[in-house]
Amino acid sequence: MKKFLFSSLISLFSLSQPVWGQTTSPATKICPAELEPAINAIANRPQFQRSRWGILIETLTKNITVYDRDSQYYFIPASTAKLLTTAAALQKLGANFRIRTSVYGDTQGNIYVVGRGDPTLTETQLKDLAQQLKKRGINQINQLIAVDGYFTGLPIHPTWQWEDVQAGYGAPINSLILNQNSLDLKLAPQAVGQPLKVTWVRPEQSAGWTIENQTRTVRENEPEFVRIGRDFSQPIIRISGQLRVGQAPESAYAAVIEPTDNFIQQFQKILLDSGIKVLKTSISSNFSYPQSELAFVESPPLAELIKTINLDSNNLFAESLLRTLGAQNSRGDSVELGLQEIKLILNQLGVDPKGYQLVDGSGMSRNNLVTPSALVQTLRIMATSPTAEFYQNSLPIGGVSGTLKRRFTDNSATGIVQAKTGTMRGATSLSGYISPPDYQPLVFSITINQSNLSTQELRQAVDEIVLLLTQLKSCP
Repeated sequence: MKKFLFSSLISLFSLSQPVWGQTTSPATKICPAELEPAINAIANRPQFQRSRWGILIETLTKNITVYDRDSQYYFIPASTAKLLTTAAALQKLGANFRIRTSVYGDTQGNIYVVGRGDPTLTETQLKDLAQQLKKRGINQINQLIAVDGYFTGLPIHPTWQWEDVQAGYGAPINSLILNQNSLDLKLAPQAVGQPLKVTWVRPEQSAGWTIENQTRTVRENEPEFVRIGRDFSQPIIRISGQLRVGQAPESAYAAVIEPTDNFIQQFQKILLDSGIKVLKTSISSNFSYPQSELAFVESPPLAELIKTINLDSNNLFAESLLRTLGAQNSRGDSVELGLQEIKLILNQLGVDPKGYQLVDGSGMSRNNLVTPSALVQTLRIMATSPTAEFYQNSLPIGGVSGTLKRRFTDNSATGIVQAKTGTMRGATSLSGYISPPDYQPLVFSITINQSNLSTQELRQAVDEIVLLLTQLKSCP
């Protein structure tokens, strides 16, 4: 797939034609004066009479308000909160910042593996560390110590919902993360009426786990859904739902229970496979270690990490980044310090500090509150910042990439809307940029809260508003 590359955000929006083209006939064009009644006709439909809309649409370069509906009020942002986290991280740490995982040794033959919250670590990086130790002539480790004290505070936020923390997208966040702290499964349809076939992506993860499979394969015209849960007192994964016969396998993820223990066990196994004997393992929450670094690996640069956060709406990456911000200058609760750092950075950038109240970095908590105005402010400021290109490149493109790949396909918004999605029960949001072919570039934030409608119905209404924006034209 062709990458979306540009020298700056403003140059992107100076294009007179949408990228990737449009496969449908041009829609009816509307003047700005016609936009308000057109949006109101969507937002005021009977099914939304008990829902709350928060909308702000402005021109990007001239800061002219095109539409405003309760944009100064608080709304639950869901994952559009990630726009604030990633903006602050880029400003504070820079696009080239990398997270380092180090291995140290002492004179007693002990090895300390020190994590600093790299969310990208897999067995590949652990094998790299093992080979670096092997090259140093290390064939036996008296004690392998996992130092897991870089991030302090709770690995799971107390306001996250019960069902969220069981799934892979709600995995705990610690200093030594492996495979995103998730247990990865594949679910494959079989014959109609039969349960889905469940297989482990990494068979070594299956040891000690029991799977309660309450799924079934259904006919082609029946709905599909999958739910995955994890027992908190026993090693049991519960899977329910249904997939259509003949469909490709689907991925499912459950959260690891003890992430540091999982890390040290897998690293010990890799060391043994590499010919390094490990006599004993232990875990230390005290962030102290010898100063003789024997091996290290680093994460991709921050510019790539925020792509995973915003394109794929990855919660664990966002929470790791929040804690990284908190751990930069002082010791204390990494979440609280990270939130204070976000507030300080965004305030320095010019975002109204009263426009948001964050309690996490991912948007998973329903206690997060953000105004559409604060999101638009952040997007506008980032559009002219030195890191504008990296920030913009991290956003999904309608009909093309990330969480918008299956939205805005083959219509007037394809390829010309870049925005962060947000979804949780009763709440849907979309905030980003759009370049109408016959109008000025726009920055926007659209949120619906307190709704009893399905996610599909809410998204459809939001998308209708975005399609209206693509039809704007300059009028006398």
